[in-house]
Amino acid sequence: MSCEDLDAVCRIEKLSFPTPWPRSLFVEELKNPLSHSYTASVEKDHRRIVVGYIIYWVVLDEAHIINVAVHPDYRGKGIGKGLVSFVIETCRGLGLERIFLEVRRSNLIARRLYRKLGFEVIGVRKGYYSDTKEDAIVMSLRLKRDEENPQ
Repeated sequence: MSCEDLDAVCRIEKLSFPTPWPRSLFVEELKNPLSHSYTASVEKDHRRIVVGYIIYWVVLDEAHIINVAVHPDYRGKGIGKGLVSFVIETCRGLGLERIFLEVRRSNLIARRLYRKLGFEVIGVRKGYYSDTKEDAIVMSLRLKRDEENPQ
């Protein structure tokens, strides 16, 4: 993700969430050394169109996916799965232990995707989303298996 992508990213954000991040938060993520931001794009009419994005932090031996969205016109085409899979493989390559994320309880499509990719529910944050007071389902993916206790 670059500054040139932010108009498209902010459009996708507004179409995807009840309380979208302001542009300034995306700018801060681009400056944050812990943050890694990527976009997914397609070619349309000989130009690159940003259709999705993912932002995650790496802290010590863990990653935390903090934002992911796909433009409504491009959902159901494997773009979200591709973005999350990219992060999983990147984190494996870095030798990280786990990836964490929170997802709205009502977001059944995303929860199903995360489960398919190997994430497990590890908890609930009651009233986590300030806009709706909706609970967040906390999910985790273990990237390294214990040598003594492979699962």
